[in-house]
Amino acid sequence: MARIIGGIGASHSPTIGYAKDTGKQQDPAWKPIFDGFDAIRGWVKAQQIDVIFVIYNDHITSFFFDHYSAFALGIDDRYVAADEGGGPREVAPAIGHLGLARHIAMSLVADEFDMSFFQGKPVDHGLLSPLSMLADAQGPWPGQVVPLQVGVLQLPIPSARRMWKLGQTLRQAVESYPEDLRVAVMATGGLSHQVHGERAGFLNEAWDSEFLDLLEHSPDTLVNMRIAEYAAKGGMEGAEVIMWLIMRGALSEQVRLVHKQTYAPSVTNICTLVFEDLGGEPDPAAVAAYRAHISHELDGAGALPGTYPFTHERSHANLRLNSFLHELVKPAHRARFLSDFDALAAEHGLSAEEQALIRERRWIEMVRRGVSFFVLEKMAAVLGVPNPAVYAAFRGETLAQFLATRKVPMTYSVAGGDKVRAMAKR
Repeated sequence: MARIIGGIGASHSPTIGYAKDTGKQQDPAWKPIFDGFDAIRGWVKAQQIDVIFVIYNDHITSFFFDHYSAFALGIDDRYVAADEGGGPREVAPAIGHLGLARHIAMSLVADEFDMSFFQGKPVDHGLLSPLSMLADAQGPWPGQVVPLQVGVLQLPIPSARRMWKLGQTLRQAVESYPEDLRVAVMATGGLSHQVHGERAGFLNEAWDSEFLDLLEHSPDTLVNMRIAEYAAKGGMEGAEVIMWLIMRGALSEQVRLVHKQTYAPSVTNICTLVFEDLGGEPDPAAVAAYRAHISHELDGAGALPGTYPFTHERSHANLRLNSFLHELVKPAHRARFLSDFDALAAEHGLSAEEQALIRERRWIEMVRRGVSFFVLEKMAAVLGVPNPAVYAAFRGETLAQFLATRKVPMTYSVAGGDKVRAMAKR
């Protein structure tokens, strides 16, 4: 089974990525940053870490205020660098561990964390600034990641206690994963800083030192602090260090400090930290019980005749096809869908098989493959096909046969305007 070997703390300031990308390894003003990450990289290599669970916050790059989640777990196999305004960094993509990500997702939801999930999104400096520092002269770090994006930039945000509880569930999730993996939990962000308003440039190195000591020896004190206290002591943006409590909550009560360094050259006190977990082997009976708990809600759903639960596995395998059909909510895309389908599908990278499924309106085959009904519904609206005609096709019936099984033989669609009025006249 998988084991948590230790926890890592690392600032994610864009300063870090800038220093690496501009070759400042030997510049005296920048060298302490590299020295700190050298210690993390050395520990990760010595401990043969397979997967790093990375806790970070996006900086309004891939996640915007039109839909802002508290916790968004990555369930992808590849995370490329985002363009944050001046072009993306030239760094290797992070490689995701799909199996562990899906297992953790099931665990968090089973323990009543209201999660969202992302795939197909690039990641910004919140993740890549520290992760790219694990690369060496021989190339990028060869392991895999599971990223957790935490929404800490629009209030209200989850409490320090909520972070701690998520970390405790994370430990159970990792320990109940059946594959033999050596896992590290990396918390990013902080330490003290503020980057907006008249308080911009605020630092509090005394608080940072206290925070790191409490994190090691008395995390309960940090768990019981309010967000306002974190902001007062470490700056408004520095309050993101509550994310480090996810990492600490995932570790045993007893940890061994392997490395700790802070360096405050400019706007952010840059920290690198490594804890080694001193916990014993998990109880096999408890692990078995937790696995049963994770799967309890969905047990049997996949065996219902004619039912195809839309799982993360099916979603990931068919993201391109679902995305193509979801784009039909845009007028320009649906106009080309009707007038220039072959060229449009080729531009979106659809395979010949995927194109045939759409072109030939093979509704049930798309559902069985893993296409969401709710994008098929959009496709039907664009084609002028009422919803009940799609239901009939799923069942291998004509529209008349399907309507004969209903109390009222009505047809309808999600189309709007002239499209839906024209359908109503048929």
